[in-house]
Amino acid sequence: MKRLLPPKTKVGHSGTLDPLACGLLVILIGRSTRLSRYVTDLDKAYTATARFGAVSDTLDADGNIASLDAPMPDEAAIRSTLPSFTGELLQVPPMTSALKREGIRLYDLHRRGVSIKREPRPVTVHAFDLIATDPAQQTATFEVSCSSGTYVRTLIADLAERLHTGAYLTALRRTRVGHLPVESALNPGDLSSNTIDNHIIPPSEAISHLPRVEVDGEEELAVRSGRTLGARGLEGSFRVERGGVLLAVYREDGAEARAEVVLCAT
Repeated sequence: MKRLLPPKTKVGHSGTLDPLACGLLVILIGRSTRLSRYVTDLDKAYTATARFGAVSDTLDADGNIASLDAPMPDEAAIRSTLPSFTGELLQVPPMTSALKREGIRLYDLHRRGVSIKREPRPVTVHAFDLIATDPAQQTATFEVSCSSGTYVRTLIADLAERLHTGAYLTALRRTRVGHLPVESALNPGDLSSNTIDNHIIPPSEAISHLPRVEVDGEEELAVRSGRTLGARGLEGSFRVERGGVLLAVYREDGAEARAEVVLCAT
């Protein structure tokens, strides 16, 4: 598995976020791609900058911008409103999201000028903090920690609406994916065919948030064949290792544990 830190931070084209321009990107390669389900749904953290006093039809800087006759809220007003947008929330996905309706991505419908009703979805915002304001530019910068599937652009727009104004996202940088921080990531410009192998991290590190079970030699043979193991008294998925090498991911099913993903060859 590789972790990359892109060189720039910005909002991508056509109302979608360019994954190579929004901070930390986790890339799974080889057999490790089988572990994507355990990484994709991890909580995320972001640094986001918003422009107040205007709205965008894509909720970001690449949309059609309309100015509002409304001053930027003062810092105290913003701070006092933030707690209303933390915890468990219902959030309406933006039309620029990648969600599908009858097999068509919402952002494709948006490009055609079509807007449809979207049902609110539950999300969790663990922290939503104001870290800087620039009244001259009418911008504010936030740090957000949230569940996977949370739309930061929608969070910003909803916050602005509560403050009786509008806002859109001008920059978004992902700073953490679960336990993987941006500080330990690498810039793609620093990688080459000669150095990339030195920066691949073990797959066990990518899913180190899962409980670890060490097996003996006999159990390893069972794991390599994807056979069941005895229950370990754990809830949910757990990683199975032998001598520090990740063999598989298992999940308990009653009195047994069954394989979800087997990485080792038989």
